[in-house]
Amino acid sequence: MYDIICAIDIGTSKVCAVVAKVDKFGNIEVLAKSMKPSNCVKKGVIVDIDEASSVIRSCIAEIKAIKNIEINSAYVNIMGNQVSIIPNKASIETSSAGHEISKRDILRVLSAVERVELSKDRQIIDVVPIQYIVDGCDEIVDPLGMTGLSLEVEADIIAGKITSVQNIVKSMQKANVEVDGIIVEALAISELSLTSQEKEMGVVLIDVGGSITNISVFKNEKVVFNDSIPVGGAHITNDISIGLRISLDEAEKLKREYELALTSLIKNDYEITVNDINDNKKREIKVSQVIEIIEARVHEIFYLCKELLDKNGILNGFDGTVVLAGGGISYVDGNMQLAYEVFGFPVKVATHKVSGISKPEYLTCAGTIKYAAKRMKLSKKESENKNKLPEEPKEKFKILKKIYKFFTGLF
Repeated sequence: MYDIICAIDIGTSKVCAVVAKVDKFGNIEVLAKSMKPSNCVKKGVIVDIDEASSVIRSCIAEIKAIKNIEINSAYVNIMGNQVSIIPNKASIETSSAGHEISKRDILRVLSAVERVELSKDRQIIDVVPIQYIVDGCDEIVDPLGMTGLSLEVEADIIAGKITSVQNIVKSMQKANVEVDGIIVEALAISELSLTSQEKEMGVVLIDVGGSITNISVFKNEKVVFNDSIPVGGAHITNDISIGLRISLDEAEKLKREYELALTSLIKNDYEITVNDINDNKKREIKVSQVIEIIEARVHEIFYLCKELLDKNGILNGFDGTVVLAGGGISYVDGNMQLAYEVFGFPVKVATHKVSGISKPEYLTCAGTIKYAAKRMKLSKKESENKNKLPEEPKEKFKILKKIYKFFTGLF
């Protein structure tokens, strides 16, 4: 048996969709993916529902054209600056001392832990169990099948801003796609790219998007800090455009062509031809002129992240790792060296082992699928809109059966 899970990532500069087949062991087989440019998100919030729904429809249509998959529902991401995390705990009594804990018991205690006071502008979108406790025995990951009289859970309640959540839901529904769940980007990325040991020791996850950078900190295997700065990869493009007096399109092309964040890594500082945006005349510039601009902005992004963390006292006693993610700068050579200069901690780029996914822009979608598959067994709200692969024609099986009979008859 397997599930067909669709994940959609609505970012500041693009919308991504990935559809995968997930077996009972959690193995992921990517069936199709799509990525389209978009400008419907500002500061982590969808500001144009019509455009968002249009781009989502376009992604879904491309996936259907590739694999003929019927997409009725999907999991979708929400940026970290649109949520707050509320620690809570709850307990229930089972029916008897010799009672074997069932899925129903787990769902009961998860329902109980959701009872928290929220401000009027927030709604619960997810519950992340940190540990279960059975009859006083703690650090239990999955209590299903254990015997006990009392069941407790310590969990993080994820509360999203209502405006942001409703804009996501409306955009999806307008694209004729129901929402299976809304998942925080950092949790999705961590599912694929961070080990339990890293999350235990401490991780600063820096997810650089188009116009926003999300900073999430994990410690003792849970999120202890979540915020953002209003700077991202699009600002690098804008800097190149202004600094070299060229169009944004040409600036983006140069950024992608010369994927360096340190001038010291330049092997050949040759001249390249650009079109001056003021008089539309061609002129020559050096590769180093492009890289100097990239280096300055990337350094600033890391500096602003560290400044925010220092302001909140997060790095006091911190002895973990910095992990870089997102399509904004994670592909740029030299980013780890720059991050190390700023933070002084070991740095790595978020990676994954999902076949069929190579571009960093798809990382969040792939992580969302893994996160959703892991949680699906204990989900209180499993999808009623099952995504479907096309059925194999019955005639095909008849032909295969005849071929099989023919060959077996030869021996």
